[in-house]
Amino acid sequence: MANKIDSNVTGLRFAEEASLKTLPGSPVFYPLEPNSYSDFGGQIATVARNPINPSRQRKKGVTTDLDASGGFNQDLTFSNTTRLLQGFFFADIREKKTTAPMNSTATAITSVTGASKTYAAAANLTGFLAQQLVMASGFGVAANNGLKSVASASTATAVVVNEVIADEAAPPAAAKLDTVGYQFASATADIVMNGSLVRLNRASGAVDWTTLGLIPGEWVYVGGDAAGTQFANNRGFARISVINAAYIEFDKVSWTPVAEVGTGKTIRLFFGSVLKNESDPLLIKRRTYHVERTLGADANGTMSEYLVGAVPNELTLNIAQADKVTMDLSFVAVDNEQRTGTQGLKTGTRPTLTPGSAFNTSSDFSRIKLALASATDAAPLPLFAFATEMSLSVNNNVSPNKAIGVLGAFDTSAGTFEVGGSTTAYFADVTAVQAVRNNSDVTIDIIMLKKNLALLWDIPLLSLGDGRLAVEQDQAITLPLENNAAESKFGHTLLFQSFSYLPDVAGGV
Repeated sequence: MANKIDSNVTGLRFAEEASLKTLPGSPVFYPLEPNSYSDFGGQIATVARNPINPSRQRKKGVTTDLDASGGFNQDLTFSNTTRLLQGFFFADIREKKTTAPMNSTATAITSVTGASKTYAAAANLTGFLAQQLVMASGFGVAANNGLKSVASASTATAVVVNEVIADEAAPPAAAKLDTVGYQFASATADIVMNGSLVRLNRASGAVDWTTLGLIPGEWVYVGGDAAGTQFANNRGFARISVINAAYIEFDKVSWTPVAEVGTGKTIRLFFGSVLKNESDPLLIKRRTYHVERTLGADANGTMSEYLVGAVPNELTLNIAQADKVTMDLSFVAVDNEQRTGTQGLKTGTRPTLTPGSAFNTSSDFSRIKLALASATDAAPLPLFAFATEMSLSVNNNVSPNKAIGVLGAFDTSAGTFEVGGSTTAYFADVTAVQAVRNNSDVTIDIIMLKKNLALLWDIPLLSLGDGRLAVEQDQAITLPLENNAAESKFGHTLLFQSFSYLPDVAGGV
């Protein structure tokens, strides 16, 4: 028997349950990267017996309840949290065409043929459109990785691209194709102003823009690296307000918009996977998890403990100056289990952790903008120029359901989906203070960009609280603000988006 177990030998993973407390036949336990834990495990409640008796002593009590919960803090990288975020949003992520979807079976790329510029599979490749941009990754031959443009609509067994690729008879299992954008044919797209709103307009041709798989509330990046694939004056991030066959109208853009023609240009448009809290009850999905923490080894094998029937409850995104971005995540569970080395870990696949670089708060932010929400201006003035710290929080208000005859809980109930947070900004003028007093409609978006990858958080509608200026001798005046979000015109309170590829011109290279 060991005298002690060090924390450094522990590990943390999660697996999605098929139903409450029940794992699927072949569960996958995905790795996590905890920095610290908060109240992880089960807390037992007991009630002592204290009958009236001459000895004036209590009798041994009885176990009456179990509260199972757990939380942890981890750094935010591009890929280490996205799958789990689905549980906090109570929704499926909306992905563009990919051979490695998050919530269904992956399609194996069986070969690559250089002469015909073809990626092949046994089936399921239908859905890649002509002129789409795809990111190829995980291939063993370097030429087969990177950004590719689709030459013609894919068949069930083949995707043909325009770029030079090389023969690869048996690509690795991790090889995949992800749709990341679209390239418009020459002179078919221009910028038209609708008052102070911005339209990416179909100037010619017959492409139906609703076929791109985009939705209102989603963000895109307009422009590629080559001069011929970008507008001279309109380039950057933009949020879709309206989309129809002939144009996309943006109600938020990161540039100063002006009307501009696309003569001689093949404009590129980049997009990603979208996760938001859904308003349609048919799209709201509660996920429950086994959260597994290994506890080192005893004489017979690896010891472990599990949160069972764990429902994601609270999430906080922490952004402080001169630091890395971290997240606090917590769960409410219906039960807690411990397993000895003899019992071993629960059966399942445990993939290795893919290394990722944390986002830092000094150079990995493309944009943080808090502004008055406007239905008529796509580029309103920000309420502050710089912030010292900020947080974004999600609370599902999950509570355990207790019953007679059940130790722990038999289920959980979710309450209101609450989104909030706080911001401390450098004071520049009284506009933000007035926005608090006037209960103005405000919006905030946060874009983190690193090595051609980006994560975006967007709250379309919120109100501000606090707003009392902090004035200290020899210090800059700061403005603390509390954020309270509400359902927006898009039907969601919070949207998260991950971009698997953005051009170098977007920054963060």
